[in-house]
Amino acid sequence: MGYGARKLDHPATLADIDALPEGVVGEIIEGTLYTHARPMPGHNWVQGELMGELRGPFQQGRGGPGGWWIAAEPGVQVEGSPEFVPDLAGWRRERVPRFPSKRWTVAPDWACEILAPSTRAYDQRIKRPFYARIGIRHLWFIDLDARTLTVSELMDGRWVELGVHGDVDVIRAAPFEALELKLGALWPPNHEEEA
Repeated sequence: MGYGARKLDHPATLADIDALPEGVVGEIIEGTLYTHARPMPGHNWVQGELMGELRGPFQQGRGGPGGWWIAAEPGVQVEGSPEFVPDLAGWRRERVPRFPSKRWTVAPDWACEILAPSTRAYDQRIKRPFYARIGIRHLWFIDLDARTLTVSELMDGRWVELGVHGDVDVIRAAPFEALELKLGALWPPNHEEEA
């Protein structure tokens, strides 16, 4: 199952997401409900590994500067979009001093999407321009099939690609330059799956 825009006779609401069948993920971007299947195991592996790498130094301040909230699949509400869910997202604590008790209501400073055949077009054609419109400053795309990380920064309302890195690279990538990241350590063992 790829992504799809659900035709509704009204602007999509959280009730429309709640009504989706089990195993279907929904997001509302600028009033449109988009749906896709739950992620596959390789996606979950990479998400967990990257979360583990970033949380200690950037959220907890262990071996790094701290000053961030890092969340996996946070529900985010901004004007016109009552629910969108980056695979991973981060907020600088100078902008969001308190961890929210319900939903995030401020656009993140960083978002990461893990591309899969079923969501690649959605992430690149729908979410990428939406993220620019709401002012997310840093965007990472992890491509499981190509085993790459593409790092982009929003400059003057446009995405500027800062680099594409492969699985043998050891990098320092914005906005987490304080961490040396070994990309090969993120990939699942024997990764072979269809999404």
